[in-house]
Amino acid sequence: MIATTPPHTPVLPGPLAALAPFLSHYGYLAVGLLVLLDNAAIPVPGQTVLILAAVYAGAGQLNLAAVIVVAVVAAVAGGCVGYLLGHYGGQALVHRYGRYVGLTGARLHKAEDFFERNGGKVVLVARFIDGLRQTFGIIAGTTGMPWRRFLLWNTLGALLWVGVWSTAGYLAGSNIDQVYRTALRYQLYLLLAVAALLLALGARHALRWYERRRRR
Repeated sequence: MIATTPPHTPVLPGPLAALAPFLSHYGYLAVGLLVLLDNAAIPVPGQTVLILAAVYAGAGQLNLAAVIVVAVVAAVAGGCVGYLLGHYGGQALVHRYGRYVGLTGARLHKAEDFFERNGGKVVLVARFIDGLRQTFGIIAGTTGMPWRRFLLWNTLGALLWVGVWSTAGYLAGSNIDQVYRTALRYQLYLLLAVAALLLALGARHALRWYERRRRR
C-alpha cells in the first residue's frame, strides 16, 4: 500500500486566516455567497475568500475549476443585483435624498454622460477597487447604462477579476502572505491611476466648457 501525503494548508496572513474556518466548513457555498454579496453593494470579504479558496485549491483541498466557476457566476449575479437596485430604485433615491449629499440633478446628468462614454471601462476594472467593487452595479443602473452593454462588461470584468485572484492564490502556495500584501499594494496603485484618470477627464471637460463659453 502506497502512503499518500495529506493536503497541507500554507501559513495564512491575518485576513485569510480569519476566514479559514468559515471556508473549511461551508466550502464552495462560502465562496459563492461572499462573492455575490461583495459585488452587490454589501461590504463583505468576497475578494479575500476568493483568494483563500484558490490557496486551498493549490493545497488540494478544493477544486480550482469549481472555485472559478462558482466565483464567476456569483460575481456576475452580484453585479446584476446591484444594477437592478440602481435601475429601479437609484433614480428615486437620488431625486429624493440626493440634495442632502450634494448629488443634484445636474451632477447626476454629468455622471450619466460620463458612464455613457466610459461605463464599460469602469465596470471592467471596478472589481479591483474596494468601494467601487461594491457599488459599480448600482451606479451603472442609476445612470441608465444599457442592460446588454452592462451585462457584457460585467461578465468580462468578473472573468478578469476571478482569473487574476484565483491564479494568484493558486500559484502563491506557501508564499501567500507576501503575495497578498504585494497585491494589495498594487491595488492601491490601480486606485490612484483611476483617480488620476477621472481628474484628467474632469479637467478636459472643464477646459472644453471654458472654451465654449469664451467663443460665445
